[in-house]
Amino acid sequence: MPKPSPLKIDEEIERLEEAVGRLSPVQKMLLGTDGSVTCLLEVVTGSPVEIETLVQKVVAADEFVSRELEVEPGDEVNYRVVKLKNSVSGETLIHATSFTPLKRLEDRFRSDLMRADIPIGTILKKHRIESRRDLLRFRALLDAREMDGIFNVFSKEPMLSRDYKIIRQGQPLMAITETFPYNNFQDKSRVIVETPSRIHLTLTDLAGDRGRVDGGVGVTLDDPSIVVEAERGEELLVRGENAERARAAAEAVMDRFNLGAAEITVRHCYKQHVGLGGGTQLAMAVGKALCELYGRTASAREIAAAVGRGGTSGIGVAAFERGGFIVDGGHSFGPGKEKEDYRPSSASLGVAPPPVIMQSDLPASWTFLLAMPTIPKGAHGREELDVFGTFCPVPKDEVADLCREILVRMIPAVLEEDLDGFGNAVNRIQELGFKKVEVGLQHPLVLSLMEEMRSAGAAGAGLSSFGPTVYAVADSGTRDIEAAAMEVMKGVGGEVVVTRSRNSGARLRSA
Repeated sequence: MPKPSPLKIDEEIERLEEAVGRLSPVQKMLLGTDGSVTCLLEVVTGSPVEIETLVQKVVAADEFVSRELEVEPGDEVNYRVVKLKNSVSGETLIHATSFTPLKRLEDRFRSDLMRADIPIGTILKKHRIESRRDLLRFRALLDAREMDGIFNVFSKEPMLSRDYKIIRQGQPLMAITETFPYNNFQDKSRVIVETPSRIHLTLTDLAGDRGRVDGGVGVTLDDPSIVVEAERGEELLVRGENAERARAAAEAVMDRFNLGAAEITVRHCYKQHVGLGGGTQLAMAVGKALCELYGRTASAREIAAAVGRGGTSGIGVAAFERGGFIVDGGHSFGPGKEKEDYRPSSASLGVAPPPVIMQSDLPASWTFLLAMPTIPKGAHGREELDVFGTFCPVPKDEVADLCREILVRMIPAVLEEDLDGFGNAVNRIQELGFKKVEVGLQHPLVLSLMEEMRSAGAAGAGLSSFGPTVYAVADSGTRDIEAAAMEVMKGVGGEVVVTRSRNSGARLRSA
């Protein structure tokens, strides 16, 4: 077998930086070293490194492993998965997997390897194994969900990974993969914010005859999510998805709270204007990251006011702040009040987010499915403003029925964990008040989605905000519902996200 060309480390580092951003000197050393990673970690952290074994077993080499190790398919190899940890703090530093062909090991070497909790470098040194490390490849993993619990990071944070072989006497002795989070081993402190998403069940009162208007009901979800990173900088630099919207939010927050500049990366973002509150969550995440970066204490409501969110519905702001099932109380309405006419949040700048009058956890057993067809996005901007102007005020009798549905059926169902009662309330809400207007403006496929998801077993299905996302709520058995939604969307394309409610708000960590 021809010997592969040596890895050009500088070119690989440059490629990684194009994909994820600047790497620190320590990160470059961890990726590029051909020596003991354990020793390097001990120098960097100033603490001993210990091994925690997650998996240790003998397996048959598959085609990939046999090719990497230059053995026959089916040969016995030792498969080991470990965490390299700071022995003082307990922090996981590196996640490593290795494959070792047993036929190339002396008995004493094999015995130490199978004991599991000894670093590879220590074993090699103990047995005076003359070897070299051949670097094979560097990778940026942009969605390493299985790693989030290992490193206590957010699921959409990128990971850095490298593959290499340990060569002895011209043959591969081990094939190893090492992985660590991009936001670890950085040389500048940074703040990472991960937001939830939300479904907006309905606006409550767009009749306005009782001196208040708007009001809202919503549910906070784990997925999809937004991840924003920020570190101090000499000027404002914003990268990633929806960078212009993120920049506008950053400028507003910097101006309102007199903060310095920053380098901001929108690491992950879901689609805007599909009914999941992405605009609010992105703006709030940027604002929160900047405030934390500069030690400025600011509430979610203060940040929302700075970025111009929450002027009609407060569900997105409350979802960011506290999560769960949320009901807000709307705004005072009339001459000289908070609002004097009917308009969406995007056209209600200067109006404070409404008060939250109820927040409650939702059962972990309830599953939410989001069907997102590839059809025109929901009303936004001028179009959304025109809808409010054309259809408001809505009939008072429908508002009365809607409020009764929320108070008498939906809220008790949440508190009593009554899935069927909650679903029935969701279904009825689609026929009332401003939600009936929103549903009536949709592509016919949206009604088909709601009908078919209910027929397939959903307790309830409805339109989130102006859509086009349709949500359904069910117990854990969701395969038929997901299949039904995909069948409806097969002519236009789309995706289904299966998720749970999040009974807490946005999450933050410093690195």
